[in-house]
Amino acid sequence: MSLFKARDWWSTVLGEKEEFDQGCLCLADVDNTGNGQDKIIVGSFMGYLRIFNPHPVKTGDGAQAEDMLLEVHLRDPILQVEVGKFVSGTEMLHLAVLHSRKLCVYSVSGTLGNVEHGNQYQIKLMYEHNLQRTACNMTYGSFGGVKGRDLICIQSMDGMLMVFEQESYAFGRFLPGSLLPGPLAYSSRTDSFITVSSCRQVESYKYQVLAFATDADKRQETEQQKLGSGKRLVVDWTLNIGEQALDICIVSFNQSASSVFVLGERNFFCLKDNGQIRFMKKLDCSPSCFLPYCSVSEGTINTLIGNHNHMLHIYQDVTLKWATQLPHIPVAVRVGCLHDLKGVIVTLSDDGHLQCSYLGTDPSFFQAPKVESRELHYEELDIELKELQKIIKDVNKSQGIWPMTEREDDLKVSAMVSPKFDSVSQAADVEVGTDLVPSVTVKVTLQNRLALQKAKLSVYVQPPLVLTCDQFTFEFMDINPDGIPRVIQCKFRLPLKLICLPGQPSKTASHKLTIDTNKSPVSLLSLFPGFANQSEDDQVNVMGFRFLGGSRVTLLASKTSQRYRIQSEQFEDLWLITNELIIRLQEYFEKQGIKDFACSFSGSMPLQEYFELIDHHFELRINGEKLEELLSERAVQFRAIQRRLLTRFKDKTPAPLQHLDTLLDGTYKQVIALADAVEENQDSLFQSFTRLKSATHLVILLIGLWQKLSTDQIAILEAAFLPLQQDTQELGWEETVDAAISHLLKTCLSKSSKEQALNLSSQLNIPKDTSRLKKHITLLCDRLAKGGRLCLSTDAAAPQTMVMPGGCTTIPESDLEERSIEQDSTELFTNHKHLIVETPLPEVSPLQGVSE
Repeated sequence: MSLFKARDWWSTVLGEKEEFDQGCLCLADVDNTGNGQDKIIVGSFMGYLRIFNPHPVKTGDGAQAEDMLLEVHLRDPILQVEVGKFVSGTEMLHLAVLHSRKLCVYSVSGTLGNVEHGNQYQIKLMYEHNLQRTACNMTYGSFGGVKGRDLICIQSMDGMLMVFEQESYAFGRFLPGSLLPGPLAYSSRTDSFITVSSCRQVESYKYQVLAFATDADKRQETEQQKLGSGKRLVVDWTLNIGEQALDICIVSFNQSASSVFVLGERNFFCLKDNGQIRFMKKLDCSPSCFLPYCSVSEGTINTLIGNHNHMLHIYQDVTLKWATQLPHIPVAVRVGCLHDLKGVIVTLSDDGHLQCSYLGTDPSFFQAPKVESRELHYEELDIELKELQKIIKDVNKSQGIWPMTEREDDLKVSAMVSPKFDSVSQAADVEVGTDLVPSVTVKVTLQNRLALQKAKLSVYVQPPLVLTCDQFTFEFMDINPDGIPRVIQCKFRLPLKLICLPGQPSKTASHKLTIDTNKSPVSLLSLFPGFANQSEDDQVNVMGFRFLGGSRVTLLASKTSQRYRIQSEQFEDLWLITNELIIRLQEYFEKQGIKDFACSFSGSMPLQEYFELIDHHFELRINGEKLEELLSERAVQFRAIQRRLLTRFKDKTPAPLQHLDTLLDGTYKQVIALADAVEENQDSLFQSFTRLKSATHLVILLIGLWQKLSTDQIAILEAAFLPLQQDTQELGWEETVDAAISHLLKTCLSKSSKEQALNLSSQLNIPKDTSRLKKHITLLCDRLAKGGRLCLSTDAAAPQTMVMPGGCTTIPESDLEERSIEQDSTELFTNHKHLIVETPLPEVSPLQGVSE
C-alpha cells in the first residue's frame, strides 16, 4: 500500500455503461438541513439523477443501500447540475438540472421515516424552461448585484447567452465572433461573465453591457443597430492564452480581490480581475479537471488538478505541495464536508467511478501470517512424489495430451449448417471476379451437464473461407470443482455451393485423375443434385464445376467401367471435387445398405505437378527474404542521409547540400517501391500456400487410396504434410515438412531400433533449395509402395526396442548416399509396426470447421 495513494474513504460505481463529464458533479446541502453537511449530486448523460449521503462504517467501505438518498430517471441527458437560490420568494436551496433543450429546477426534501429504512427523499419540479437552442453549459450567481436570489445564465452551442431571472426569461445575447462554446463562469465581484472563445483568448463581458445591449433575436445586426439606436455588445477585456481551455473557476480572497483561474490543455493560469496574469504554471501531464480553493496561508490559492495519468496534484500557487494516485481518471473534482469530515475530495470518472478520498500517509497495518515451521521427512516426501508421478502417468495414458471429459454427456458440442444460404450475404461488398460471395449460417449448440466456470468456443475454417466471428466466450457463475480444462471438438461440413457453382464441362484439360471403385457407376445427377445443367439433362455421366475464382473442374463417370475421371487446368483444383466425390459415393452406398464399397487409385502418383507448386511457393519465400533485406538496407541508407541533412541544416554556416536532397528523394521512392513489393509478395505467398495445401490434401488422399491406408495412417500423413495453419518467414512449410518426413523415415519406416533416435536439438532453418525435400517425399512414397506402413502407439512412454523382420533404408546423410539408394531398386520394405512417440492431430479440410 503506497503512502501516496489517495485514501479511499467511500466509493461506488454508478450505473452500467453510463457516461459523465465535468458538469455532472455537485456538492451542496441540497435538502436544506442546515447542519453544514453536503450531499453528492450526480447526473449522467443517460438521464439518471442520483443523490448520495455517504455514511461508511469504516474507511474504505463501498456504498450501502442507505447511502443513496434518491435515484430518478429524467429521460433526457443531464449536462450539468447546480445548487442555488433559484426559486423566488425563498432563500432555500434548489437543484437546477440542465438538459440539452430544457432547464428544470427541483426542490429536494426528505420525509421522516417510521421504519428502519430511514427517511424517504423525493424531488418536486418547481418550474422549467424549454430552450429554443441546444444548451452547452450554465453558470449562476447574483447577476447585477441582486440580493437573496441567484440568476442562471445558459450558453448555447452557437454562442448565445440566455439569462433567466428564476421563473422568467430575461434576455439573450450572442457573443461577438463566437464559433464554438467554451467554459463559462461568473465573477460576483466584477459582475461579469468570463469565457474562453474559439480564438483561444479569455474574454470578459459585463452583465450591465449584456443587459443593455440589443436583443439577440438574430445573429446579424438589425436595422436599429445600423441606424445607431441600441447598444452594441463589446468585450470588457481579453487575454490570449494560445490554447483551448477546459474549465474556468473564480476564487475570491476577500471582498476586495478575486482571481480568475483558467485550466488550459498544457498550462493553468491565474488572472487578476482586469485580465492581467497573476501567475501561470506549465503542466507535465495532460489535465482532465481542476478545482481552486482558498489556502490556509494568507494570500495564496490551493489548486487540485487531475490528469490522465491517474494522478491528483495539489499546487499552492505554482508550487507542487502533494501528489496522490487515483484508481481512475477524474473528469470532475469537488471538495466538501461529508459526515462531519471536512475537506473530503470527491472525484468522478467518465465511466461512473465516484470516490470520496482524503490526503494522508496512513501506514498499512497488514502483516503476513507466520508460516508453520515443521521438520521435513524426506522419506515420506519421496513416497508422496512417487505416488503423484504414478497418478500423472496414469492420467496421461488414459486421457492423452488433452484431458477429456469423464463421461460423454458432460459436455456436448453440435453444429448444424443451414440448408439455405443467407438471404442477405454477410460478405457485403465482396466479389470474386463477377461472382457475388454467398454466406451460410452455422448454428453451434453447447450442452453441459457439469457446472462450468468459463466456456470458450473457437471456430476455424481454412482459407479462402472466412468467418464473421471466430471466438465466443461464455461466462458462468458456477465453478468447476476440479478446475481441469476440458476440450471438445466437433467437425462439420459446409455446402459445396458456398465456393463452387455449376459450370460448363470441358473435354480437354491439362491435369487428369482416375478413381476406381468396386461398384457400378452412379448417376452424377443423383450425387450432385444441385449442380445439374438443365440444358444437358441427358448427360448424366458428365458434370462441370466452376469455383468462385473462375477455375473449372470437369467430372466424368464411365458408362462401361467402374471409374470416375476428374480433370482441370489447375492441379490443386482437383482435390476438392475428388474428395467430395468420394464422400458422396460413400454416403450413397451407405444409404443403399452396401458396406463393402471401396475406392482405389492405380495411376502414377502426380509428384511432378506437386513439386512444381512446392518450387513456386519456395521461390516466393526466397524472393520475400531478398526484398526484406533490400528494404532494410534502403531504410538504413535513408536514415543516414537524414542525419547528414539535419547536420547541414543545423550548422550556423551551412555547407552545400551536394545533392543530398536528391539522394534522399530517390531513396524515399525506393523504400516505398520496396514496401509495395514486399506487400505484393506476401499476398502472392498467401495464395501460393493455399494452393499448396490443396495440392497436399490431394496427394495425401491419393496415397491413402493407392496404398489403402487406414484412418490413423492418413492422420499421420496429414500431421506430417500439413503441420502449419499459416506460413511465415521464420517457420516455413518446407523445413517443417522435411523434418516431419525425416522423422517418419527414421522411425516407423526404418530398418532397426538404433535409427529411431529423434534429434530435437537442431533448429529448423530455411533450406537452400527444395531438392532434399522432394527426394524425401519420393523416398516416402517408394517405401510405402514396397510394404512400409505407418503405425501409432497410445503408450508414448513405451521403450522403442521392437525390431521387425525385413530391411528399411535409413535416411542418407549425404547426396552421394541418396544417389546410391535411388539406384538400388531391389530392396524390400516389410517394416510394419514401429512406434511413433507423438500423436498428431489431423488438420481440418477447407469444408470443415472445429469448435473447441
